[in-house]
Amino acid sequence: MDYQAVIGLEVHAHLKTRTKAFCGCPTEFGAPANSQVCPVCLGFPGSLPVLNKAALDFAVKVALALNCTVQEFTKLDRKNYFYPDLPKNYQISQYDLPLSRNGFLDIFTGKTRKRIGITRVHLEEDAGKLIHQESVSLVDFNRSGIPLLEIVSEPDINSPQEAYAYLTALKSILEYLEVSDCDMEKGSLRCDANISVRKAGEKTLGTKAELKNMNSFKAVRDALDYEILRQSEEVASGNAVVQETRLWDAGKQKTLPMRAKEEAKDYRYFPEPDLPPFIIRAEAIEEVRKGIPEMPREKISRFMSDFGISEYDATILTSRKEDALFAEECIKEYPEKDKKTVTNWLIGPLLSEANNRNCALPGLRITAKRLLGLISLVERQEISGLSAKTVLTEMIDSGREAGEIIKEKGLSQVSDSASLESVADEVIRENVKSVADFKQGKESALMFLVGQAMKKSRGKANPKVIQEVLKRRLADA
Repeated sequence: MDYQAVIGLEVHAHLKTRTKAFCGCPTEFGAPANSQVCPVCLGFPGSLPVLNKAALDFAVKVALALNCTVQEFTKLDRKNYFYPDLPKNYQISQYDLPLSRNGFLDIFTGKTRKRIGITRVHLEEDAGKLIHQESVSLVDFNRSGIPLLEIVSEPDINSPQEAYAYLTALKSILEYLEVSDCDMEKGSLRCDANISVRKAGEKTLGTKAELKNMNSFKAVRDALDYEILRQSEEVASGNAVVQETRLWDAGKQKTLPMRAKEEAKDYRYFPEPDLPPFIIRAEAIEEVRKGIPEMPREKISRFMSDFGISEYDATILTSRKEDALFAEECIKEYPEKDKKTVTNWLIGPLLSEANNRNCALPGLRITAKRLLGLISLVERQEISGLSAKTVLTEMIDSGREAGEIIKEKGLSQVSDSASLESVADEVIRENVKSVADFKQGKESALMFLVGQAMKKSRGKANPKVIQEVLKRRLADA
């Protein structure tokens, strides 16, 4: 029997403020353990928190970008639980009057658009970090008190691929707003997933499990794949799915039980007594709204309308803000009306180089002018496309000009048909069977011969010219 997955995601993002949520301690990553702490974030008796206004402004900005309604009246609450990395034994968070509610985020899987509801976006503080060694566990409280944004989706996601698309789109928005560095390796972006399965066509939700310990979007997708299979097998066998928290073990590629799932009553929420409720006036909300830049979906639409490129290409080029700015500069300066050639270079060789170096396009040390210069050499048939990719890598590695590299490596393309006739004759002599196949009407044989000619010329022959030379010599043979 087919089963449908029902998935809701809880994303936690560190806000990129200079100081913590409720004290003046810095938030710099990588500082010596317990060097960025004070009585407030260590929970000393008598210490009083003060809300960081920059964190509040960032939270409102994200809520508006996710189409949420920002609550004019909101408050902070104490969420009580006991854990070694929580020095106060409670977390300042939000419960029944969150900062915002009822938003949405549109995602695309293939050519299908789907709207995912956003239940709430609220502000809270992070806990410290446990460091487990062979015989002891150590606690670093530098992270304790860093402003954290929690973004909770509705259970509108029905597949691991949709979850991946949602996380990718959300990360892009946070980066465009410049409110978080979204670095999962540093722990500044984390995701928990609530997942249940039900028989296809049913409306009643199944018993859910919460998945934790997923340190990449791929890990989220893999964990959901595993959990859908596990829960489906349980239901099909007539067994009850247990409501619990499960950890993702990347090494074993499976989820493992961690603890019984907590509910709101277990945390004994009550209003934070040291921080009174506050009002966010409509004028202040509108002021934050004015500071929201062009968002990814808006940029995609503009790239499509202004430059005539496909939605697929535009989506890739705008996924990161830095990439989008560089791509726009290249596309605008490209002299041809049809932008497909420059777009192919951006999403192909250039993005491949950036991914290999784990950086954005501007981090490759190649300007738009120099990239377009290389593309023009290919278009004028002064260098082959294959050789141009070699030149691109060298330009990035050394910072040198394309012409200098081409001259040094002898990569200029040969387009003089007279110079290529000897190569064609040699290929014809060495490939008698392919010549016979071509004369019997097999066009693929000609392409094989072209490939042999390219190999013999070490990639320098102009493919179009060598093909014409081969046709002419074959006709005479």
